[in-house]
Amino acid sequence: MSATEQGATAAGTGEQHVDDAFLRLWSDPTRGLAAVSAVNQTYIGQRYVVAGLAFMAIGGVLGLLMRLQLAVPDNGLIDHELYNQLFTMHGTTMMFLFAVPIVEGIAIFLIPLMLGARDLVFPRLSAFGFWCYLFGGLVLYSSLFFGMMPDAGWFLYVPLSGPEYSPAPNTDFWLLGVTFVEISALTAAVELAVSILKTRAPGMSIDRMPLFAWYILVVAFMIIFAFPALIIGSMLLEIERAFGWAFFDAATGGDPLLWQHYFWIFGHPEVYIIFLPAAGFVSMILPTFARRPLAGHVWVILAVIGTGFVSMGLWVHHMFTTGLPLMAMGFFSSASMTVSVLSGVQVFAWLATLWLGKPVMRSPLLFSAGFIVLFVMGGLTGVMVAVMPFDWQGDDNYFVVAPFPHVLIRGIGVPPPPPLYYW
Repeated sequence: MSATEQGATAAGTGEQHVDDAFLRLWSDPTRGLAAVSAVNQTYIGQRYVVAGLAFMAIGGVLGLLMRLQLAVPDNGLIDHELYNQLFTMHGTTMMFLFAVPIVEGIAIFLIPLMLGARDLVFPRLSAFGFWCYLFGGLVLYSSLFFGMMPDAGWFLYVPLSGPEYSPAPNTDFWLLGVTFVEISALTAAVELAVSILKTRAPGMSIDRMPLFAWYILVVAFMIIFAFPALIIGSMLLEIERAFGWAFFDAATGGDPLLWQHYFWIFGHPEVYIIFLPAAGFVSMILPTFARRPLAGHVWVILAVIGTGFVSMGLWVHHMFTTGLPLMAMGFFSSASMTVSVLSGVQVFAWLATLWLGKPVMRSPLLFSAGFIVLFVMGGLTGVMVAVMPFDWQGDDNYFVVAPFPHVLIRGIGVPPPPPLYYW
């Protein structure tokens, strides 16, 4: 055999070895440790969704226990300490362990299929992100078995969550678990953004992308810019609790409002991080069942991009009662009203599509219509609390609580069924 033939044989053997390794890595991981080491976006996306639904069920049970306590006056079903723990764990579960992860899981599953890509660009990063998410959730709920569930509220305001008023490890469970969950969200966001920009099928220019890919691209960049704030804040609060460094303690030179800034720089963009993928489902599904193209397609894309930008600059409307300068609060109040205009562009595009089309009443369309109604109901209250004098009167009462179930929970609970029926 000549040297050329030997080289060709060796090259063929090497390629076959690589192909075999590739097939083993991306094969159906249903047995043994292979199920743990899966990196295929199909399985990672499914695991995000299943884990998110499991945490939603747990969070729902916690919410029902709270409602049972509040069902009648002077109810002794739950004492005040346990109620604070249920309140904290319910909010944390729904916001951190359900809403964002399930959105990212659906995106991880669908985006490569929509773009004509074999997989996401960093498959092992996807797997790493999922295990960070699951580990963070388990750390958070392990506090239940130690009798130390977090009890300072899902927003963990200081000084209530500081070492003076929460000396026990309850708050530390929250800080550690949520930090891992946020790292998971960041990895998924990087994965999705790079995949959308770099792995589109030949001929699919960025202006030809499916609308859902546009929504996820904007959401990914929002996560990349917003979530590090909470990771940094959690690390600083844990350092203050563990080592006594003064970041948030006013008595030793810290600033309690600094934590609120860190939290809401993350917290308010998260509202749109949850809403935009749901709106993306509606924008993809409505034209099919209305039997006409989406009205104002370009305007919808511009509104989504504008929402991503503006949502990063209105977190202070959660802090109107903290004594910040009026001029600064006026700016954030105006930004809060502006973002409602951008959301309104999408709503009117959906309504115009239905009005100008010939709708076929099928399950995906009915779910989508229900989402529009619920979102508008909750969104109107958001416009009201953007007005400072009204917010001063309504702060910390049930009027402010009401938009959460409408916009966030129903906003993320109603939209997933349409794509399940549709795709």
